[in-house]
Amino acid sequence: MTTSEDLSLSDSAADQAKLPRHSLLARLYTGTGAFEVVGRRKFYYGLVGVILLISIAGILLRGFTLGIDFEGGSRIQFPAADNVTTEQVEEVYTASLGEAPVSVQTVGAGSSATIQIRSEALDARQVVILQDALYDAFQPQDKDGNPSKNAISIADVSETWGSQITKKALIALAVFLVIVSIYIGIRFERDMAIAAIVALFFDMIVTAGVYAWVGLEVTPATVIGFLTILGFSLYDTVVVFDKVEENTRGVLHLSKRTYAEQANLAVNQTLMRSINTTLISVLPVIGLLVVAVGLLGVGTLKDLAVVQLVGIIVGAFSSIFFATPLLVSIKERWGPVAAHTKKVLARREARTDTAPATATATPAAASHVTASAPRPGARPTGKRDKKRR
Repeated sequence: MTTSEDLSLSDSAADQAKLPRHSLLARLYTGTGAFEVVGRRKFYYGLVGVILLISIAGILLRGFTLGIDFEGGSRIQFPAADNVTTEQVEEVYTASLGEAPVSVQTVGAGSSATIQIRSEALDARQVVILQDALYDAFQPQDKDGNPSKNAISIADVSETWGSQITKKALIALAVFLVIVSIYIGIRFERDMAIAAIVALFFDMIVTAGVYAWVGLEVTPATVIGFLTILGFSLYDTVVVFDKVEENTRGVLHLSKRTYAEQANLAVNQTLMRSINTTLISVLPVIGLLVVAVGLLGVGTLKDLAVVQLVGIIVGAFSSIFFATPLLVSIKERWGPVAAHTKKVLARREARTDTAPATATATPAAASHVTASAPRPGARPTGKRDKKRR
């Protein structure tokens, strides 16, 4: 005899078959596209591990290229003429002192453009030699428009200042992490705080690894940008976790879905928002890079833009493919979620084992009974389209 549960299963399976098949972009936009993220967390853990190993290798093998503000040295500046290039300035510097400068760049544009030279610390004799060589070669003008050696400014930068910046940045980072942990622990729960902090450390290590491998110069602007991207990464993670909390509220009292499946649904529902937020954040940063490098030649803007560009992309990746899967793994390791997951899976296994015994059940019902789990992102189904009798 066919039971009411069998009929319900049959109707549910039939309704599932009638659901329309949407395109990839449509499923991505609606958030019900069955993108399996949590269910493939072992793959993403492996990917995260590879990225971390490459980043750590870059930090250990190549190290960081510290700017003059951290290592100390001399900064030489003079007004740039229309016919003066950084290559010419570098040649004059090398010919006069017998060694190449650390960097030569044009800062600013138009009448306010200046040539900036960064070098190792110069003594008094080297300063006089270099100042004479630059004046003879380029005849820089003072603010009154007259050629003058005084238009060439030379300043020494102490490495003590750079160490102070580093110390303050580390203190700010520690305070930031403590406040974030407290906030997430109060706003959400302990396990979410752990997952969010681990994802933040992933963002920091990968961003630092990119800087090490590429050989980009680390400046105070880099440190400021580095602290900025942590806020973006945290924001994206909190958005996803907020949806996870909403979807998993009361899940322990249900028997059809696990915590992992509800968390995966949350990732699907916030995936498009994360992509849109990342794109909106990246476009101004790219514009800043174009302006800084192509138009103004301002090194500080370039340093700030590059670290933000890398951090935004890495932060978006970690919030979707690392933070939420890590949260699920922590939940399923122990506690009530672990017990609930075992209960749901055991119930499905029992249904699978008893499926052949339901001889009176329809094929559609049997196929639904043997289903291992609901499709990620699947909407609830039932007899809503049936006429009640």
